[in-house]
Amino acid sequence: MRIGDSPAAGGGAATAERIRDAAIVRFGRDGFSAGLRAVAADAQVTAGLVVHHFGSKDGLRQACDAYVLNVIRIEKTKAVTGSAAGMMAQLAEIDEYAPLALYAMRSLQSGGELATAFVEQMCRDAEQFLAAGVEAGTIKPSRDPAGRARYLTYQGMGSLLLWMSLRHGSLEVEDFRTELRRLSDEITLPALELFTHGLFADRSMLDDYLMYVSDPPAGSDQP
Repeated sequence: MRIGDSPAAGGGAATAERIRDAAIVRFGRDGFSAGLRAVAADAQVTAGLVVHHFGSKDGLRQACDAYVLNVIRIEKTKAVTGSAAGMMAQLAEIDEYAPLALYAMRSLQSGGELATAFVEQMCRDAEQFLAAGVEAGTIKPSRDPAGRARYLTYQGMGSLLLWMSLRHGSLEVEDFRTELRRLSDEITLPALELFTHGLFADRSMLDDYLMYVSDPPAGSDQP
């Protein structure tokens, strides 16, 4: 089920989830300048009920952050520890993640402490799911697991943010679904090729760098 498609909920927890889902879509579309009244209207509740569940706009954003990060962590762990068939199934549903991707981009654009905390948690999560891949035998070990996780997080989120900044049209979620699918079709093959075979023809640049740095990290000597 897509975010924003949840049926009307009666219980308190279900209502909070509906508000959170509505906020992810609204903040993704309009940025964090969007007010609680707009979120409440989208969720078909009162602004007072939003405050009741989340305390403040920052509290609501923190709940959205936690949800988005959790979904990313779960899906990335599946991708790096599962089968090729599982990865293909995820690619087939890539547009379903558009609301979360758009929200994440807005978080990066907003800057500030919450955005910094969001990115730092993404880096920690990346280190965990990459470690899971190493343990599963699907990913090679690294001399610097934390550094690799940070690089991949910056690379992935930074490239997505650049790609989004070049689009000057609507940021409606439905439009973003189409664009995200197009981007996935454009970059999946070169990304898989690069991650599978590498880029450099030999390891001379790595060896030179390890000789250059005063205290290179220890690690497995990958060919």
